[in-house]
Amino acid sequence: MKKNKDIKILVANDDGVHSKGLHILANHLMSLGDVCIVAPDRERTAAGHSLTLHKPLRIDKIGEKIFSLNGTPTDCITLGVNNIMGKRPDLIVSGINKGGNLGDDITYSGTVSAAMEGTLLGIPSFAISQVADDDFQFDVAAEFALHLAKLIIWHGLSKGTFLNVNVPNLPWSGIKGVRLTSLGKRIYDQNMIVEKVDPRGKKYYWIGSNSVKWEERKDTDNIAIEESMISITPIHLDLTDYSSIKRLKEWEGELSMNIKRGRK
Repeated sequence: MKKNKDIKILVANDDGVHSKGLHILANHLMSLGDVCIVAPDRERTAAGHSLTLHKPLRIDKIGEKIFSLNGTPTDCITLGVNNIMGKRPDLIVSGINKGGNLGDDITYSGTVSAAMEGTLLGIPSFAISQVADDDFQFDVAAEFALHLAKLIIWHGLSKGTFLNVNVPNLPWSGIKGVRLTSLGKRIYDQNMIVEKVDPRGKKYYWIGSNSVKWEERKDTDNIAIEESMISITPIHLDLTDYSSIKRLKEWEGELSMNIKRGRK
């Protein structure tokens, strides 16, 4: 596929506008279409799907089609689509995140939330993360993102669905393939809160643990990474548990009766 100037791509992240992974991703996607970067002015890891409502947002143009925003990744998508780009993008790509976004962690991730916001706006979106702590090999993830972007442009995504992609920190020779996965389930360490004392004798706390354990489940994103596979997890925005609606239906009458009694 040759570059098509009519294809508009918005790129964002949660590691900040100066992150190396963001710019390697954008440079690869430029061979597909017209790329605009809108990213936070600083690291906003674990910002989740938060919007800034209680302070003004400011946009700084720091390069050709590169914009910095003093807000969250979700803010970046909202302003990028509605104010900065002029034309609605055909695709939103969020990443490349420094570190994995696996299992339950996607609920905290600003990178994943940017793709979620794009999907809420009706734009095909995916998030991509490099599973490592350092020495990130972004080129493999960026090249894979380009291949995936082409498929999405050609075929689209199901309504209300975005893709969460995790890439092992390996050269192409070490990647064993691609696997469609479900979200893994993390086993949380009881010692994830670290309590310390500052020089003035006051306690302070760090949330986090280096100990990561997972439930034993088949075809999950964490297992794919352990087996040197690129993981692609389709995420749907409808969080309704339809099986529980049927199970809880019997409560409906009793709760309604309580309301009627309360009115008397």
